[in-house]
Amino acid sequence: MRLVALAAAAALSFCGLPVLAQDDEAAARAAYEQQLATLDYRQGPQTLAEADAVLALDAQFRFLPAADARRVLEDFWGNPPDESVLGMVVPADVSLAAEESWAAVVTYSAEGYVSDEEASAIDYAEMLQEMQAATKEENDARRQQGYPTVELVGWASPPRYDAASKKLHWAKELAFEGSDGHTVNYDVRVLGRRGYLSLNAIGNMAQLPAMQAGMQQLIPQVDFSAGERYADFDESTDEVAAYGIAALVGGTLAAKTGLFAKLFALLLAAKKIVIPLLIGAGLLVMRLFKRKSDQPAG
Repeated sequence: MRLVALAAAAALSFCGLPVLAQDDEAAARAAYEQQLATLDYRQGPQTLAEADAVLALDAQFRFLPAADARRVLEDFWGNPPDESVLGMVVPADVSLAAEESWAAVVTYSAEGYVSDEEASAIDYAEMLQEMQAATKEENDARRQQGYPTVELVGWASPPRYDAASKKLHWAKELAFEGSDGHTVNYDVRVLGRRGYLSLNAIGNMAQLPAMQAGMQQLIPQVDFSAGERYADFDESTDEVAAYGIAALVGGTLAAKTGLFAKLFALLLAAKKIVIPLLIGAGLLVMRLFKRKSDQPAG
């Protein structure tokens, strides 16, 4: 309850409204709910023109278009501006002000067709060890920049790739300095002809069962439009990404600020939570590329 009240008060201050006393949790919650109620929640199928994709949302979900999704991320939750955000999917039956709430931030990367040839050969246990080492190496830099350190505890849900639907999903368990509980970061990648869609959700470990169930329901409702799907790739004309499936998992520990949106509410006692993990992710990507280049040509 306290975290929700603190987040609500902070949200009001970002919106230019008077900050209520932290002890008045009911008033803070009511004011925050009032702000959330002004958002443009949409139901039913949603077209993402920027990505040539469709969210065929059923009654279990609502959608916030880019402007309101960024309002939540930036004004309410304290993240920096991010023009790559296409929208946000939220459960229809849970308010964003509730501690048990979660939301999936939708972005798109147009970096080319990502080959999945290596998918069945990836050793995710070994990858986890490399990700943990890369994250640990960067903690000194994070501390020097005034950010809390982070530990990649392990897979909250190990990576799984559905070769038929061309969809990849996994979840990481993270421990942030100054936080009593652990955080779960749930990722989904939907591969397409010219790039991939990302759905990124943040919550605490207690929310993992609800997030996992919700994301499993959401994944089948996300796909590219006809002509832009993975099977529509034309090797004679289409660009191929410089990386494969492994880099999507190992190199995106914090590829979008939206991944850490809800950490503002979870870790409000720390400084503004925009954890700079990209450096560690970059180190890991370089290792993955080096490993691939060192392999003998087949």
